[in-house]
Amino acid sequence: MSDVPEVVGPTIRPRRLRTTPALRRMVAETSVEPRQLVLPLFVREGITEPVPISSMPGVVQHTRSSLLGAVSEAAELGLGGVMLFGVPTEKDAVGSGATDPNGVLNLAITDVVGEVGDALTVMSDLCLDEFTDHGHCGLLTPDGRVDNDRTLAAYADMARAQAHAGVDMVGPSGMMDGQVAVVREALDAAGHADVSILAYSAKYASAFYGPFREAVDSSLEGDRRTYQQDTPNAVEGVREALLDVAEGADIVMVKPALAYLDVIRRVRDAVDVPVAAYNISGEYAMVEAAAARGWIDREPAILETLTSIRRAGADVVLTYWAAEAARLLRR
Repeated sequence: MSDVPEVVGPTIRPRRLRTTPALRRMVAETSVEPRQLVLPLFVREGITEPVPISSMPGVVQHTRSSLLGAVSEAAELGLGGVMLFGVPTEKDAVGSGATDPNGVLNLAITDVVGEVGDALTVMSDLCLDEFTDHGHCGLLTPDGRVDNDRTLAAYADMARAQAHAGVDMVGPSGMMDGQVAVVREALDAAGHADVSILAYSAKYASAFYGPFREAVDSSLEGDRRTYQQDTPNAVEGVREALLDVAEGADIVMVKPALAYLDVIRRVRDAVDVPVAAYNISGEYAMVEAAAARGWIDREPAILETLTSIRRAGADVVLTYWAAEAARLLRR
C-alpha cells in the first residue's frame, strides 16, 4: 500500500482555457491590431539620405523622399496613422519655421497626404520645441520663463499652417494651459472644422525622453518641469485630460506609456473620448538595448509591451515599433 496520500484534484481549473494556442486566442481579453497603432516619423531638412538615430536602433531621420516610402508601407500594413515631426536646419527664438508654409514639417504634411490620401490618418506634432534655438516648447519671457499666453498665439498660427498643408489631425504637445481651446478656435475660424485634435493631455516631465531629443536635434538646456506634469501626480493627469475634453479634444493622450500605465487606466475610466498613449523613445531604446545584448527575447517583448499599454486602456498607441508590430501580428 502506498504511503503517498491520494490527491483530490480541483473542480475549477483555469488552466483548461490555456491548453492550446487556439483556445488562448479565443478567450484573450486584450488584442493589439495594426489599426490601433500610429508610427511616429522624423523628417529632416537638408539631407540627401536617411540619418540613423544612434540611441534608437532602426529609427531614422527621413528625407522628404524616404518619408514617402515609410508612409506607403504604413498604409499597406493597415496602421491607423503616422505622426510627423520636423527637424529644420535653422532655428530661432520664436520657432518661425513652424509656421512657414515652406518649413520642413508643413511641406512633409503635404507630401504625405499626397502620397497616402485617406489610407492613413496624417497627424503632426504641434509644438515649437523642434523649431526654437532654446529648445523649449514655447516663447520665452526676457528672464527665460515660458510665456504661456504668447505661446498660445503661436500655437494658433501653427495649427492654421498645418491645416492649410492638409493635415488630418494636429497634436498640441507643449502642455500650455488652454492650448486645446485656442487650437480648436483657430482651426474652426480658418474653415478647418474637420481637422481633429489629439491632445497631449497628461505629458509628464520624464527621464525617458532622451533618445527623442537626439531624433529632433533638440537645443534644450535645462528642463521642462514648469509646464510638463510632475511624475508623482496621477489625479492631476486626469484633471488635465478632462480639461482638454471640455476644450474640444477629440482624443486625449498619456505620455509616456509604460511608467504611467495607471494614469492611462484612470484617464480611460474618466473620459468619453478615445485615449491614446505614447510608447516613447526611452521605452523603445531600453527594449532594443536589452535585446541586442541577448538579455530578452526581442519580438515577444515588443508585443508584450504593446499589449500592456492596450490592457491599461489605451485605444491608440503611438510606437516606433508600429510597422514591425503589424508585420509580427500577421504571422
